[in-house]
Amino acid sequence: MKILIVSDTHRKDDNLKDVIAQEKPLDMLIHLGDAEGSEHFIPDWVNSECRMEMVLGNNDFFSMLDKEREIQLGTHKILLTHGHYYGVSMGPEGVVDEARSRGCDIVMYGHTHKPFLAKIDGVIALNPGSLSYPRQEGRNPSYMTAVLKENGELLFQQKYISIHRNN
Repeated sequence: MKILIVSDTHRKDDNLKDVIAQEKPLDMLIHLGDAEGSEHFIPDWVNSECRMEMVLGNNDFFSMLDKEREIQLGTHKILLTHGHYYGVSMGPEGVVDEARSRGCDIVMYGHTHKPFLAKIDGVIALNPGSLSYPRQEGRNPSYMTAVLKENGELLFQQKYISIHRNN
């Protein structure tokens, strides 16, 4: 199973469209918030059998997306959140604590526009960064892919694009 993980696209969708075209076919697309209305169009850009999991970001003012979601992938229980309610701009500790309190062994979040992947107190915390407004050193737009193996293990890969299209 191949999964595309993105966040903070802020309706600047050219990079997202390019990444989807490059990574297809997808079994799942996870968007961790701040799609700003593009959540209605993203399903048209992926292959028809792609499962969509999207959550609300702090800039998704008129969206009907869920604030957070818990999903099961293989042997993993995963918390999907934008992260702004847990102070992720100051560090991942709060969102990791929330994930652990819910029995999740993985938490995926956005908001900071900086890619992050680490295991903290037994919880894998990841942020794919931003495809539209990256803030990490070098400012390359970023995303992640994951592969769910038959044994239930999830393997993550941080990816960057070198050409930054800003619509």
